[in-house]
Amino acid sequence: MTAGTQTDSGFAFAGLATPEAEATAAINTRAGGPDPLGALAGLLGTWKGHGFNAIWRPHHPSTQDRFLELNMTDETLVFTRINGPIPNRGLAMPDIDMFGLTYMQQISESSTGAGLHIEPGIWAAVPQTTDPSESPSVVRMASIPHGTTILAQGHAQVLQGGPQQIPDNNILPFFFGSPPPANGDFNNVAQTFPELILSKTTQFRFVAPGVTQDIVKNPNSVLQAALHASLQGTTMKSRTFLHVATDHSIINAGGGTANTAFLSAASNPPGGNADAVRAEATFWIETIAGTGGHPDTHQLQYTQLVMLDFNQIHWPHVTVGTLVKQ
Repeated sequence: MTAGTQTDSGFAFAGLATPEAEATAAINTRAGGPDPLGALAGLLGTWKGHGFNAIWRPHHPSTQDRFLELNMTDETLVFTRINGPIPNRGLAMPDIDMFGLTYMQQISESSTGAGLHIEPGIWAAVPQTTDPSESPSVVRMASIPHGTTILAQGHAQVLQGGPQQIPDNNILPFFFGSPPPANGDFNNVAQTFPELILSKTTQFRFVAPGVTQDIVKNPNSVLQAALHASLQGTTMKSRTFLHVATDHSIINAGGGTANTAFLSAASNPPGGNADAVRAEATFWIETIAGTGGHPDTHQLQYTQLVMLDFNQIHWPHVTVGTLVKQ
């Protein structure tokens, strides 16, 4: 499986200088300094690996509203540098320059090879700003061909040593106006949504080979197991932590999701056909010490939640992956 997206090799941003803005010549003098991508530089290259995907899909026509799809996945993720500073024109404050990279994500079902997801997008490093007052941040701008775009903002942090503690998570639905269930509420929620119990026969679920009940209870267990396996006989030298969200839980302004009319505007059932209302993701770029004279391994792990709304219920769509730089 291959995937790739990139600009022409000769393409580079070179915005015209505006009054009181930094001239291109001054920008070029920084060429010998730190990579302007900052923590995002660790993403550059091609990554391949495996993971898990869980999605509650609307089901029509039917005696019930949902169908649960559980996939083990193969994935390729390619990041390519955007040459030159990306100019952002200011009015409330002076212009800023962002630096970024394009990416293409491709995910397929492991057992069948069927395509599940493609996502072209951009990651960018945003400098500190005064209006709005925000510390340096990162932004992920993604397009999903089912009809959703996301703009998720957050922070990056480079840490020495490791490993990180990957928290448990869940795919438990909950009704509008109710709080999200805790991980320990699995058995109670499964009484209303029996598709969660793999031993119960149902026509409203697909279970790929390799999916276990433990994975359904905690999708991040796939990441936890992969991390444990990758550290056998060695240690983690460093890790870069990226956490972004479309709401204002991290960055105080901007961000969000947008959906096509089909996804968001349906009134029967209430809540749209499958309206993506919120997205949140955590990425870890890990450097694992090589052994026996072998070079270090660069590993990328991520967990992502997209909340889909239909029939007045919030349905967690969770995707996780562990990829190795090629």
